[in-house]
Amino acid sequence: MSKSESKTELYDLPTTEPAGSPDGPEKKLSRRAALFLRYVQPCLAELLGSMLFIFIGCLSVVENVNGTGRLQPALAHGLALGIVIRGAGGDQWWPLQPSSLCGGMIGAALAKAVSPVESYDNSSGGAFTTVQADVQIGRAVGAETIMTLFLTMVVCMGAVNGKTRSVLAPLCIGFTVAADILAGGAISGACMNPARAFGPAVAANYWTYHWIYWVGPMAGAVITGSIIKLLIGDEKVRVFLK
Repeated sequence: MSKSESKTELYDLPTTEPAGSPDGPEKKLSRRAALFLRYVQPCLAELLGSMLFIFIGCLSVVENVNGTGRLQPALAHGLALGIVIRGAGGDQWWPLQPSSLCGGMIGAALAKAVSPVESYDNSSGGAFTTVQADVQIGRAVGAETIMTLFLTMVVCMGAVNGKTRSVLAPLCIGFTVAADILAGGAISGACMNPARAFGPAVAANYWTYHWIYWVGPMAGAVITGSIIKLLIGDEKVRVFLK
């Protein structure tokens, strides 16, 4: 592909709406509107969704001090994520991650603003404090990797893969998060999302073993991507035996 061709493809944005749109079959879009729809709107949706999800997640941990164990955070995280995905979309496109991190910081800051000071301090604002010693690191990284593998596999097969895509994907994804927290919360805290760790770490200034919640989820996502690409993805994404 020539340099001029690549530039043409990059900036060749759609300028019409689909034929079934309520405004008519061929409504022209300005270049500014097309840019907004393709780049700005998804980032805003990701920021808002992450903000709400992490606000609910952090608040469930803060308010659960000496409470119901992992049940309350598991239900709160799972239900919140399923609702957010249904309302704001579930795209996992990697350029949206900066928006996700910003949303995480805003959500954690809002949780801090509405929480009683004593409860917030006792729970470190919902930051991940499960790992307290070096001997726990290996188990925690392994747990985060496998739990993220489980979650991202459900996301890819339920919301992305053509053959297995389902309208129940948001519900399945929420249940997967709840199951991971119930199963592995005592080992690593069950993060599965760097934005969920980063937001409260910034708000509470708690960074002990924070790197675990980047390495584990990233490793799990890479394994999922490899399995989908090489083995079980549909014809559009699978490399072998198309």
